[in-house]
Amino acid sequence: MKPIQVSERCGICEEEKERGIHLYKLFICCECERNMIHTEPREEKYHYYLQKLKNMNQPTLYS
Repeated sequence: MKPIQVSERCGICEEEKERGIHLYKLFICCECERNMIHTEPREEKYHYYLQKLKNMNQPTLYS
């Protein structure tokens, strides 16, 4: 029997991915998780991630 692969929409990159973590109600793919961990606060991308994480409590249309 083949395992069923389920994909979810990443709350950061908004792409369908099969692997990642759930942080409260937000799914974060492995790639975005890795990028977030390695981003320094002085980098521009850091503020992008902060904005995306602030939306964590907002209901989504694709839940």
